[in-house]
Amino acid sequence: MDATDFTRLLDRMMDAAEAGDGAAFAACFTPDATYHDYVYGPHVGRAEIERMLVELFRRDAGPDYRWRMHDPVCAGDTGYAWSLSSFTSTVPEFAGRRVVIDGISRFRLSGGLIAEYFESVNGCVAMAQLGVAPERMAKVARKWANRLLAEPRTLAFEAGDPPGR
Repeated sequence: MDATDFTRLLDRMMDAAEAGDGAAFAACFTPDATYHDYVYGPHVGRAEIERMLVELFRRDAGPDYRWRMHDPVCAGDTGYAWSLSSFTSTVPEFAGRRVVIDGISRFRLSGGLIAEYFESVNGCVAMAQLGVAPERMAKVARKWANRLLAEPRTLAFEAGDPPGR
């Protein structure tokens, strides 16, 4: 995939996410793709990716959700982009609180679509904006740390092997 096609794919993905269009969002992914979300965990296949966007993400982020990718870079079957997203929480405990998050996304591409999506986001920044209690933030951060430490790529890295794809 070249940089122009990658940018178009990201624009389609962002437009669908902002519109809450789960089918259009999922269509940006291969049928067996995996979307690794830092809050909701991994989702495999278009149906699960669509469900994650509509039933989980957009449910909690509300109708004013924005997500834009910037500075996309693509080399063959790998892409990266910096993103900004924002929303007003609809989660009852945090309803009405505005959140702005930046992150880096990594894409494994296949056949002009996303085969695997990873994001690196400092979720504690979002939780601080929501007013999450420090003890709860620590619990969530431990969960994220445990998830990272259990990943095969991390285990390979720690064993001295290159993590691969």
